[in-house]
Amino acid sequence: MNVKIPPLLTAALIVLCGLWGLGDWGLLDPDEGRYSEIPREMMATGDYVTPRLNYVKYFEKPVLHYWFTAACFAAFGQNEFASRLTPALCGLGGVFVAFVLARRIYGLREAVRASVILSTCLLWFAIARLNILDMTVSFFITVSLAGFWLGLTERRYLLLFYAGMALATLTKGLIGVVLPVGIVFWYVVLTRRWRLFLHALYPPGAALFLVLSVPWFWAVCSANPDFFYFFFVQEHFLRYATQMHGRYQPFWFFVPILAGGLIPWAGLLPDMLRGTLPRHDDAERSGLFLGLWFAVPFLFFSLSSSKLIPYIVPCLPPLAILGGRALTSIADGDVGAAKRFGRLNGALLLLLAAAGVIYPPLQEKIPASALYPYTLPASISLAALALCGWKPRLRHMNIPLTTRDPRANPSPQKMVMALCLLAFVNALVFARGFTLEAGLISYKEPAAAIQERLQPGDVVAGYGDIMQGLGFYLKRRIVLVNAVGELEFGARQEKDPRRWFIGREELKALWDGKERVFLASDGRKMEELERLLGKSTIIWRDQTRNDVVLSNRGLE
Repeated sequence: MNVKIPPLLTAALIVLCGLWGLGDWGLLDPDEGRYSEIPREMMATGDYVTPRLNYVKYFEKPVLHYWFTAACFAAFGQNEFASRLTPALCGLGGVFVAFVLARRIYGLREAVRASVILSTCLLWFAIARLNILDMTVSFFITVSLAGFWLGLTERRYLLLFYAGMALATLTKGLIGVVLPVGIVFWYVVLTRRWRLFLHALYPPGAALFLVLSVPWFWAVCSANPDFFYFFFVQEHFLRYATQMHGRYQPFWFFVPILAGGLIPWAGLLPDMLRGTLPRHDDAERSGLFLGLWFAVPFLFFSLSSSKLIPYIVPCLPPLAILGGRALTSIADGDVGAAKRFGRLNGALLLLLAAAGVIYPPLQEKIPASALYPYTLPASISLAALALCGWKPRLRHMNIPLTTRDPRANPSPQKMVMALCLLAFVNALVFARGFTLEAGLISYKEPAAAIQERLQPGDVVAGYGDIMQGLGFYLKRRIVLVNAVGELEFGARQEKDPRRWFIGREELKALWDGKERVFLASDGRKMEELERLLGKSTIIWRDQTRNDVVLSNRGLE
């Protein structure tokens, strides 16, 4: 009896898991607010060449993700679902490409399990549900590297290699070229297949790369002569080599991030890495290619002086492919692989499950009674996954490798199938955490309180923060008080900076003027604001998140 999840059912579960509840929580600030507001302003101004944030030039990233989001807004309205649809579709697309590549390298069973692993590991799943650029660029890098591998036997697939690099570059800059080219370079060097350099230099692909990538860069540089230095020098070389953005982390920062991001499949990591070792039946050195696909981005970003958790998302597809092979080996009765996975995964998941029970009363930010409805289901889910692969099931797998027959002993296959199904449940359980996080950092609720009272001619201001989601929800520009941050470059070119970028004295004058003002602020600054502004009316306040909205004209 061959126990497995049918591929079509697996695909349906992956799509359902990827799209379920995508618009159920407010935009998480600052990132989701930023990457929703920029395309909204493109639609409002009609300028799809020069990105703007709070209506000033914003050149930190290229334009493709903004275009995709604007297209989703045009199709589905300016809401949270449309905002997150691009990364969600890119996440599903990455799973599909990983499936195709795994099937080409290993086979159908490995491909199905690789797609389950990738779609349900927490880092991939989480980043695919957030409107940030990392999933979009990861998808195009995945397409590019899959195109290279397929192009080893059919050269026309190298068009995907070049197209993926071009679109990744249009999404997040030069890493769209640096990472794929670096992986291919080291693959050629380590396999000593020097002719692959000439093979990969495919003129139609190079022409496609230029056609896709050059027009926008040419247009934005023509319209903004200062774009080139800011984007290519400051936001690439200086950002990578210095601590200018204050995102320094130690070299080993991504090691625990990787282990946590692979949950609930972290126990497969040793066998994922073992799969990169040479095999006598692997003429193409596919394990080496997948290992380099993981290692080059991982080391590249580990060496950088600027680190953020989503940077290593491009490392996950090759690990999922290797994990699909390891999981198939377990399903076929490999006792050693099953024990390694069961013990390591069980220990890690049970530890996290215990943390979900112990941690809520130890922290002070959120009442434990409000936190437990989120942590307890997650703990139960993790414990179920841990016990599913734990030692009691392994006793049914003690069959000599030379004589084992999966059809004679379906227990390992049942265990793997149960793990896959529980992984989907676990992902959806963890997705509820976005609602909790949105209650702490989204500007949806304060924006609704302002919108209820907002009239033409009123002024909306933010104190001490850019509050990017506030502009998106109110569909208007925000006056920023003592807050420039990442808008410093654009603010220097603002035609009327004294109106939109003001200090405390200008705020006081505005507050005492004829216009009605709504001021959003961190509630911990209330005493400071009371001394500065004098009389004010609180129209909205949240004690948990310490945010407040004040008005100088009362509640009328």
